[in-house]
Amino acid sequence: MMWDQAARAVLEGAWDEDRGYCYPHRGMYPHLWLWDSCFHAIAWAALGDGRAARELEAALAGQLDDGFVPHMRYARPTIERGPLAHASSFTQPPMYAHAAAELTRRGFDLPEPVGVAAAAGLEWLWRHRLGDDGLLFVVHPWESGADDSPRWDDWVGSTAWNRPEWTEADLRLRDAVTYHPSGAAAWSSEFVAVPAAFNAIAAHGAAELASLTGDADWAERARTLAAAIDRELWDEGEGLWSDRAVVGGGPSVASPTLDGTLPALVTGDEERALRALAALADPARFRGELGLRYVPASDRLYDPSGYWRGSSWMQLHYLASLAASRWADAELVRYLREASRLAAERSGFAEHWNPDTGEGLGARPQTWSALVAAI
Repeated sequence: MMWDQAARAVLEGAWDEDRGYCYPHRGMYPHLWLWDSCFHAIAWAALGDGRAARELEAALAGQLDDGFVPHMRYARPTIERGPLAHASSFTQPPMYAHAAAELTRRGFDLPEPVGVAAAAGLEWLWRHRLGDDGLLFVVHPWESGADDSPRWDDWVGSTAWNRPEWTEADLRLRDAVTYHPSGAAAWSSEFVAVPAAFNAIAAHGAAELASLTGDADWAERARTLAAAIDRELWDEGEGLWSDRAVVGGGPSVASPTLDGTLPALVTGDEERALRALAALADPARFRGELGLRYVPASDRLYDPSGYWRGSSWMQLHYLASLAASRWADAELVRYLREASRLAAERSGFAEHWNPDTGEGLGARPQTWSALVAAI
């Protein structure tokens, strides 16, 4: 299979010329999602296609005047996600700063407003979501990117995933949120959490923004946030970083999941980074035949075809490959590249897949699986 041609076909099949972005899947996911479009931009860039810049512009086009970046822009009527009419009142991991830096490294000239918007989006997080512990918090599972992670089980009241129960919980948790005057989500009476992965992506984005702009303040913010992740969230027993519950929740927030390895993107502690990467490479934990398990094979919750219970995700492969590259783990990078290619072919560029068999799960094809071109 020619990976660039196959990935391009997936993106082109979902491209909307008038709107300037890809729908993740026209039937199942017909809106713009923030970090999906950031990943699309990265994939377009890896293919040398100018639509990379257009997609990243579209990802930031719904930004509010105060800098908040919605996690969705609606393309048609859908359930309410807060008081905003055109978009969600919640956000998602801020991949836009890395995407802007990656496009620049690949030789794309980004319009100045893209960099301004990325900086404003991160500034909003630091202004409105930075807690006294020095970490960023989220107020709904939607904001984490891993919507139905086992880490949220205690909020839902179940250790098994089924769509009706989790949808009901999502709506209940939505209704517990209060909002800023702008319409952006501010706090929740039932769900506030500090996710390791969200913080790692934000710290990585701050460092990427510093590389783009030369702004030493963003470089220092990146280091400070990375240090807080290490100080507050490291789980010595698991050799991973855990999440923290602030409002609601319980022990499930420390469940071992792939998210817990992603602070290797930013930690200054080499020993911890290498322990996390070793967990990714361990067949008894995260490494499957055809992809990284979201839940370790040894965990009681592991289900290789379960939604956020063990299946593999291409966007997490991409982030893991960035972490592995940072620490010069050539063997893990090679495994991620080869497993991603085999799984993309076998799964039909699926939304997620069984890491043991490659069976495609969820939407097929799903546009973020075109990230295989960038791994």
